[in-house]
Amino acid sequence: MPVSEAIRKKLSAVPHKPGVYLHKDRFGTVIYVGKALDLRKRVSQYFQKSRRHGWDLKFNTLVEAIHDFDIHVVRSEPEALLLESKLVKEFKPRFNISLRDDKRFLMLKVNLNDPIPNFTFTRLKKDDGARYFGPFVNSLALRSTVALARKQFNLRGCRVFTPGEADYKHCLYAHLKNCTAPCVGNVTHEQYLEQVKAACDFLEGQCREMQPQLEAEMKKAAAAHDFEKAADLRDLIRDLNDTWKKIEKFTRVPYNLPLAINPESDLVALAKILDLPAPPMRIEGFDISNISGTFVVASCVSFKNGRPDRANYRRFKIKGFAGQDDFASIAEVVRRRYSRLKNENESVVAPEQKTKDEDSGQAIPQELQKLVNETARKVQRGHAVKNSPTALPDLILIDGGKGQLGMACAELKKLGLEKIPVIGLAKEFEEIYLPDKSLPLRLGLNHPAVKLLQRLRDECHRVANSYNAQLRLKKISESVLDDFPGIGEQRKKALLKKFGSVQRLKMATLEQLAAIPGFGGKAAAELKTFLEARTRTAV
Repeated sequence: MPVSEAIRKKLSAVPHKPGVYLHKDRFGTVIYVGKALDLRKRVSQYFQKSRRHGWDLKFNTLVEAIHDFDIHVVRSEPEALLLESKLVKEFKPRFNISLRDDKRFLMLKVNLNDPIPNFTFTRLKKDDGARYFGPFVNSLALRSTVALARKQFNLRGCRVFTPGEADYKHCLYAHLKNCTAPCVGNVTHEQYLEQVKAACDFLEGQCREMQPQLEAEMKKAAAAHDFEKAADLRDLIRDLNDTWKKIEKFTRVPYNLPLAINPESDLVALAKILDLPAPPMRIEGFDISNISGTFVVASCVSFKNGRPDRANYRRFKIKGFAGQDDFASIAEVVRRRYSRLKNENESVVAPEQKTKDEDSGQAIPQELQKLVNETARKVQRGHAVKNSPTALPDLILIDGGKGQLGMACAELKKLGLEKIPVIGLAKEFEEIYLPDKSLPLRLGLNHPAVKLLQRLRDECHRVANSYNAQLRLKKISESVLDDFPGIGEQRKKALLKKFGSVQRLKMATLEQLAAIPGFGGKAAAELKTFLEARTRTAV
């Protein structure tokens, strides 16, 4: 495959630093995501003819499909691994096999509001008031560091939510003096909480005075020819440094990572086919998602300069009616979105201010007055200042055909915003519907304007569907019970079947809980304590 001049020029600018790279096909779709300790060396290997004979069929097919690539530089190899995992899960490239499942990196969790706080490992972060550390790429290093922290700060390692005297009798942590045993009152709740907080500071790397002590012990063991102990201390110091290393979390795809080959030219092409006076720098798209008329939600996705503008993404629950009606849903979400933006914009700039400052009585400079009047007129016409966070878009995209487009246009007209261009995109043939045209535009899948609209529409799908799934999962799983140690699906179903909801479960007596199959007196008491602790946290 001959390397184009554009790729050669781009390769020469790739730095010798760690990071991730994204290979894209001629449609701008991400087809492969990889990481590298040296981006220049790794990415260049894909375009070296001398290596072609050693490629297998899959790798050869990948290289033949590469039309362009993007890179993102990070600070370390662990950060590159975290970002690679995030990008693979988001884009699902067809040439990536690993990292496409729902497995996440390990995190450490502690809830300081629990009766006896305990450090536990988890792979899913929840909004439950707990304190989370991580994610950590090296799980072995994390487990080793936590074991050291438990021993250093005398913390419990038992899995019981609220241990008591019966648990203390056969607890090795207490008998080996590794735990101060708050379960039997050896220390007060406040004293144990201070131990846990000190361990949190240690895990964040704020207590590094332990490292010189460990290094001294390692050298002492080596001098005494106790090489096994010295090696263990060496590995422990390495694990501590891995755990303390600051790593960017990458909860979202970095904004400065391009997701299109040339978004600027795509905007120019879109403006040309829609006969717009200038490329639409801000585009907003809408999509509806529901399952058989339930959990009806909508997404509003914003693109700025041809790329995702996530700060202006919005999600909506459809409230005006029950059941499934895409037309009415589009009308409601457009009305809610732009009536709010219009009100916000009108409160930012007052129309046609007076030529004199009422407080000072002095005349406003002519240039300033001209700017104020022009800004006010733009707001009245439906065009806010571009730097304003509530600026109205230059173009609105509706996922759907003529019917959905008509409902959106009718709502904008009621708001006096009919001057904003609106189009619809029908998925079957990627047809572009215009308000004043009876027949849609068919430009073909290779047209740059269509590819830009597809990226926006697909992002609308993703946001709407993920919000719908989030609401369904929240309704079905009753996630509060998932945090109770040792509870399985059968016992959780038995509780919900008996009481109907977690709210009614919280009001149940100890006797009522003990009557549920699988719950004895001890388990019922622990569940009651757990639910009371969660209630205090929520309040």
